Order: sequence, then C-alpha cells, then structure tokens
Amino acid sequence: MRVLLIEDDAVLGEAVRDYVAGLGHAVDWMQTLDDGRTATDTVAYDLILLDLRLPDGSGISLLTDLRRAGAITPVIILTAHDQISDRIEGLNSGADDYLVKPFNLGELNARMLAVARRYAGTALPLVEAGPLTIQLADRRVLREGEPVDLSSREWAVLARLAARPDAIVSKGQIEEALYAFGSEIESNTVEVYVSRLRKKLGKGCVETLRGIGYRLGR
Repeated sequence: MRVLLIEDDAVLGEAVRDYVAGLGHAVDWMQTLDDGRTATDTVAYDLILLDLRLPDGSGISLLTDLRRAGAITPVIILTAHDQISDRIEGLNSGADDYLVKPFNLGELNARMLAVARRYAGTALPLVEAGPLTIQLADRRVLREGEPVDLSSREWAVLARLAARPDAIVSKGQIEEALYAFGSEIESNTVEVYVSRLRKKLGKGCVETLRGIGYRLGR
C-alpha cells in the first residue's frame, strides 16, 4: 500500500513510518496540515494515518475536505486526545478508525488490516488468477494451493495489480506503490520486480501490454 502519515511528533512519526515501511508499505510522512493537503492532491493513497492536532490546524478539516470531495481513501485517526467528543467528531467526519496515543504498533497493524478488509468488501478478500490465489488482506499468495514467499516489494507490485485484476495498471502507478516521496527510482525497477514475480509464480502471472502497462495474468 501507499500510506500517508500526517504526524508532527518527530519521535512517534519516525517510529510509525519505520514500522509501516517495515511491513512492506511505501510511506510518505508529512508533519504539517499544509504538506498533508499537498500530498493528497498529488498522490492517490491507499490509507491515511492522520493526527488531529497539527501545528497549522486540525486534521479534521483535511478529513472533512477529503470526504466532501468524494474521496473514499480509508483514514485512521491517531491522537493523544481520548475524549468521547473527539472520537465522535472524528468518526462523524468520515474516519474509519481511531487510535489513542500511546498505542502498540502491533495494534496499528491490526487496525490497518481490518480497514483493508472492510474496503475490500469481504472478511478475507481473495483474487483468483489462473493458478494463483491472492489474499490481499493477509498479504499471502498461493500457487496451486502452495504458499509462495514474496519480498515486500514483490508483494507491493502483485497487490497493486490484484487490486484491479481486470484493469491495465501503468508503470507509474506501480512505481507509486513501491516508493515514497524522495526515493530514487531506477528506470527498470518495475521490470525487475515483474521478472522476479514471473520466476516465482509462473511466466503468465503478469501480462505486459507494451507502451501501456501491466495486467494480472488470467
């Protein structure tokens, strides 16, 4: 997933960024509301982790604006304020979940998975593609019933394709899933990971449509 973290606390922000990145997600960390707005205007995120009390305003205003604009990106609020009124305001403004600081990073991961399952529409979203069974929420892939180990970036490529199994996904969209802002991207990075997936999952697991993009094999 491409995750946006908006958190002004340097210690917590670094800890959350490193933890979520360690799970295999690309993470963009912004420390102000203004930078967070710029990020949401620039990138289509899969999840937003949003602090409420930011140096230049309330995270609620960003959340409200996103929902008014029709954005359905899942949002988990992270805040030190555990007043019932704060929770109600956040949830009524369109948040999907709420974590009160300090929180356990393992719980954050569980909340992220729960939100992903809800947005996929089932308790355990599955994508069937030829001999592959892809469990998006649990980050697992089976080939003819046998589990296959993938690196975090191999999984990121496969998950981006599986999220829209019948659609063509551009090279740029896959690069977005792989890298956060500021990361250097080699010109052949996507091709390298597609090649690795084919070696592990079979040559037909990813179709190349030259000059257009990639699609999950059928």
